Amino acid sequence: MKKYLSILLVLSLILSLAACGGSKSEAPAPAADAPAASDSSEPIVIGSISPNTGGLAAYGIGITTGIELAVEEINAAGGILGRQVEIITTDDQGDPTECLNAFNSLVAQGVGLVIGSATSGCTSAITDAANEEEVCLISPTATADSLTTEDDYIFRACYADSFQGAIAAAYAKKSGCEKVGVVYCAADVYSKGLYDSFSAACAGYGVEVAAAESTASMDVQDFTNQFAAMVTAGVDLVYAPFYYDVIGPYIVPQARAAGYDGIIMGADGYDGVPDYVVEGADLSAFNGIYWTNHYYPGDTAEKVTSFVSAYEAKFGSTPSAFSATGYDCVYMYKAAIEAAGTADASAVRDALADTSAVYECVTGTFSLDTSGTPVKGAAIISFADGGDKVTTELVEVMQASDL
Repeated sequence: MKKYLSILLVLSLILSLAACGGSKSEAPAPAADAPAASDSSEPIVIGSISPNTGGLAAYGIGITTGIELAVEEINAAGGILGRQVEIITTDDQGDPTECLNAFNSLVAQGVGLVIGSATSGCTSAITDAANEEEVCLISPTATADSLTTEDDYIFRACYADSFQGAIAAAYAKKSGCEKVGVVYCAADVYSKGLYDSFSAACAGYGVEVAAAESTASMDVQDFTNQFAAMVTAGVDLVYAPFYYDVIGPYIVPQARAAGYDGIIMGADGYDGVPDYVVEGADLSAFNGIYWTNHYYPGDTAEKVTSFVSAYEAKFGSTPSAFSATGYDCVYMYKAAIEAAGTADASAVRDALADTSAVYECVTGTFSLDTSGTPVKGAAIISFADGGDKVTTELVEVMQASDL
């Protein structure tokens, strides 16, 4: 008899919930002063957005492998607050619309912590949505100044373009350049932002920007006329902030073919150039190519050597700066979650916004400024003809105090 009464009670409860619009997944709200329940068996989920396919796939692959290595290490050491970390990886194909679609997909899955995206153009497509949804966003490599502002949910593991462009201008001055030129993409937030910051810093150093040539797209493949203009202007250095997929096969060889034999200076978008040099190309064209980057894999600092060794053991290749910053993003989240005592997005956001917090990362030891941008240095790296391949070499590391 008790068995039948129990069944009737259960049926009565189900009908009561249905009449009120409830469902099996709903639970009574806790008392206002009751602490939130914490299930240590539930993983901490972090979403990632990066260009894993398409023309910028080298960036996405770098980021996702760096993230994978960090998560593997953290989980092997017991996780964060005793919870394992799980990554949901999405692909934006280097397209802003796809980036927003990827972000919305993660939000629909209940993800409140996101790493992404790689480029400034894609990341700018999701910053408003992240703030509206109160989702924490750390970009590994989106450098446009406008992306992060005070009191929002947007942070990054990289320096901003105002710093990167100023470092390039400082190096031009230090190298004795009196006249420089710029070839950039007027339609791209990354390239245009770097042009603006480089030009402004040159004015402060008394370096003349004698010629500025622009393209309408980052996908242009013919730069002959732009570099012919640089030759005519007689500049000592050309600042060309583009991505690796045009630097290696197009810009460098075409600049030399046009008769420009001076310095070509670039930014972190150059990471990956050696893999895109056309087979049989004259590698001597790559002598005198310099660029700013987030780290140098040959750095002897313990953080760098242990990261590079672990990465090479796992993936069989040298990690790019995108791998390093993706790796750093995970550890930034780890530090913020531990400081907050929870993986709740709003609490993690507050922890990241604490400018007194110090992050000891592969790409440097730093704090975030009030906009959520790291205060750290930049590595200046050169390319050179290595005989059978293009090689890289660290020139120097410049800090904000060097400006």
